[in-house]
Amino acid sequence: MKALVTRLDSFGDVLLAGPAVRAVAARADTVTLLCGPHGAPAARLLPGVDEVLVWNSPWTGFQPPEVRREEIDALVRTVAAVDAGTALILTSFHQSPLPTALLLRLAGIGRIAADSEDYPGSLLDVRHHRAPHAHEAEAALDLAEAAGFPRPDDGRLRVLPPPATEALTGPGRYVVVHPGASVPARAWSPGRCAQAVRELAAAGRRVVVTGGAGERDLTAYVAGGRALDLGGRTGAAELCGVLADADCVVTGNTGPAHLAAAVGTPVVSLFAPVVPAERWRPYGVPYVLLGDQDAPCAGTRARRCPVPGHPCLDEVTAHDVVAAVDKLVEVT
Repeated sequence: MKALVTRLDSFGDVLLAGPAVRAVAARADTVTLLCGPHGAPAARLLPGVDEVLVWNSPWTGFQPPEVRREEIDALVRTVAAVDAGTALILTSFHQSPLPTALLLRLAGIGRIAADSEDYPGSLLDVRHHRAPHAHEAEAALDLAEAAGFPRPDDGRLRVLPPPATEALTGPGRYVVVHPGASVPARAWSPGRCAQAVRELAAAGRRVVVTGGAGERDLTAYVAGGRALDLGGRTGAAELCGVLADADCVVTGNTGPAHLAAAVGTPVVSLFAPVVPAERWRPYGVPYVLLGDQDAPCAGTRARRCPVPGHPCLDEVTAHDVVAAVDKLVEVT
């Protein structure tokens, strides 16, 4: 049996789909993962994935493309060529799977499963209702089980073995600070991040600052000459290796938090409550959650903080972060 799994969102969303992908892979002959361009690097890290298809969906992401008939037709042909007998559509709690289900049905997939509160008509064969407060990784596993793919292991996040990265980080123990986030409302301010680096260094910890190619100015400022700046120097696989060898990772609710969890590294999570922590916190590893989870922005899904001063995160101090790192490193 060939199976198709879809997760059309971001890097971190695809990582959270990993346990469900492994559940499908345990029963299927091959697994094709259909994802968006931002999720593709994560998809290529997941055990159990035989093929990755990349498509920029008009109903996901922060800058979705226009709906174009020729691109829809091309996707339907591509999915039809996979010849999958069953499909699992993974979505966030606030998303509908039905646009994707329609395209998969047009591609000839005979059995489709998804979480759906909306009436699906003939688009779904397994219409599952997720538990109200389930973590995204657990919700995906629950759906997989409802579709006939029970969990084959402990259900934690996993990635393929990362490359050695000591040539990047140098020898010795270190803590990673990752200051960036794809959504500004979920990021701790650069000034606070820089203070945390100074305080961690003063406490005797070696600090490595990570970031993407477009974040070099940010990582240079945060590192401030007191930390190793790896901004723009790691792809997804290299970042895996850097995070895997860290004692702890300090970051917001963004992809590297889930990547750290996937390599078993504890996380100090600077978590803005614009989305619920119960669904998106670091999964399966020791963590400390910092940030006011009852702030006025809670549950708004805002991309930019609607409250002046960003108090939910910027009231967290560098001393709070040092204490959280001390707590996590002590227990690991």
